[in-house]
Amino acid sequence: MKIYDYKGFPNPLRVRIALAEKGLLHAVEFVHVDVPAGEHKQPAFLAKNPTATVPVLELDDGTVISECTAITEYIDNHDGEPLLTGRTPKERAIVHMMQRRIEAGLLDAATAYFHHATPGLGPNIETYQNHEWGEHQRMRVVATMRALDGELATRPYMAGEMFTMADITAMAGMRFAGFVKIEMPVECTNLAAWCARVDARPSLAEAA
Repeated sequence: MKIYDYKGFPNPLRVRIALAEKGLLHAVEFVHVDVPAGEHKQPAFLAKNPTATVPVLELDDGTVISECTAITEYIDNHDGEPLLTGRTPKERAIVHMMQRRIEAGLLDAATAYFHHATPGLGPNIETYQNHEWGEHQRMRVVATMRALDGELATRPYMAGEMFTMADITAMAGMRFAGFVKIEMPVECTNLAAWCARVDARPSLAEAA
């Protein structure tokens, strides 16, 4: 397997954490895509992923899979022993529900803030910006942090009693929010405790 990514970006981090959790991090060949230089918009990469985003998984038979959720599904079920996406229909539904809420309200919103309300990746990449929209997304991030803090008052992890794909997305989102200087509200003590607990997992150090 090959993973095309840019190490350090939040979505590549999500897949690297999943690989580390499954013990597959060293079974993958990583191919660097220079996103700040615009390599993801060149024909060679667009032939693999027309949406021009990283990461992308390429299987040994040439099959190409993009989107973090799809890649994580494949990784998690590769050995027939899913750990990150749920085992029962109910578990899977809850994991996917929380993962999508977190992806949209935290990670995607923080990314929109970065691309629209800050210099982002520079004028050669940020060819369109809407500052007002970016600031709206910053407020959405903070609202999502507060909502997640409430969820974590009833359980240790985002989707229940186990660490899952939803937690991976949330940690990538929290780290990126910190990078773009969107602060967690001080009253979010449950979320802060979750961050400390998840940040201590070996997979996060391995994936960094």
